[in-house]
Amino acid sequence: MARTWRKQIKNWLAKHMELPPDVMMDLPRITMIGQIHIYIENHKGLLAFSDKELRLLLTQGQLLIKGKSFVIKTILPEEILLEGEINHVIYLNE
Repeated sequence: MARTWRKQIKNWLAKHMELPPDVMMDLPRITMIGQIHIYIENHKGLLAFSDKELRLLLTQGQLLIKGKSFVIKTILPEEILLEGEINHVIYLNE
């Protein structure tokens, strides 16, 4: 109940104060450049990484990126830059 109430307040603040929803609602921001770069902000941690797959924890669910020749170029506590051939970006709502 309290979680729903907090979410409604954040939605209202984002809408009426013209604040970015990704900041107010703790949502990830994903920026892709073609199929070779993907930059993810506001994730909660790296769950798995290989040269074919990257899995990140989000506030609600997970983000799964599949492809090949993956290299992590930058990794910070809430940001990651991945390079390689990106074939799939899948949001897993678990």
